[in-house]
This record gives sequence, C-alpha cells and structure tokens, in this order.
Amino acid sequence: QVQLVESGGGLVQPGGSLRLSCTASGTIFSIYAMGWYRQAPGKQRGLVADIASGGSTNYADSVKGRFTIGRDNAKNTVYLQMNSLKPEDTAEYYCYGDVSPRLGTTPYHYWGKGTQVTVPT
Repeated sequence: QVQLVESGGGLVQPGGSLRLSCTASGTIFSIYAMGWYRQAPGKQRGLVADIASGGSTNYADSVKGRFTIGRDNAKNTVYLQMNSLKPEDTAEYYCYGDVSPRLGTTPYHYWGKGTQVTVPT
C-alpha cells in the first residue's frame, strides 16, 4: 500500500507565499509523475502543476510565473512553492503520484487527502 501525505497549507494574505510538500511512503519501487491538483468549493478539481521523474514540468496557465513545482526523488517528495498568492488560489490542494510498487508492475495513481490553502479577499 502507498500513502501520500500533504503538508504546508494554511491562511496567507494576498501577495504572500506558501510551500506545500507531499511525501509518498509504503511499498514503492518507482514513482513516475507527481503533481498537484486543487479544488475550490463548487468547482471541479483541476491540475495546478505536475513534474515527471526526469524533471520536466507542466503548469496551469493561471499559476505560471507564480508557482514552482519540484521534487526530491530520494525522499519521494514533491513540493509546490506558491508566490504572489491571490484569493482565487483558495482551494483544497491534493497531491498525486503515479507509483509502481514493484519491478514490472503498472503504475497506479495515488492521491493524498488534501491540504487547505486560504487567501482572503
């Protein structure tokens, strides 16, 4: 079994910064893509950013230039540095990882339970 646990959410004023972390643990052979989604009340969950095992990244247009995703493969951890935060960034942030538990197995998409980010108006 694999678990992903997020941390780093909270309340921050507009223009402020937060750094989210997500660490995978359990039976892990290899982690492929990792990333972050977010879901605001009444809205669908949408991609914020993702990063491949080799380091290539992808961002939602709404966060380009403000958010930076990174990962530490040795620690099975993905980060999201969020700068210049806006009220519209308020959401529950979920990390994911595509994890193979053993050599030769198909990766499975695991989710964390989420961490709340609130940027008041």
